[in-house]
Amino acid sequence: MKTDYHINIFYSAEDEAYVADLPDLSCCSALGATPEEALRELAVAKKLWLDVARDEGRPIPPPRYRPAVYELAAN
Repeated sequence: MKTDYHINIFYSAEDEAYVADLPDLSCCSALGATPEEALRELAVAKKLWLDVARDEGRPIPPPRYRPAVYELAAN
């Protein structure tokens, strides 16, 4: 099953690092010194998350999360 999940990447002042997470996969996130590093680490975390879910027979959620999209009115 191909799964293309939405990815959030943001800077966390508290962690002093970039955070990448997958909202559809509970608690699946990673940190990095750069956005690119956080994304690379997230790829590892995603693979491990999916492997454990399969091994334990847990359902793998389909991609559902989509950020809100706001249209700007032309004035």
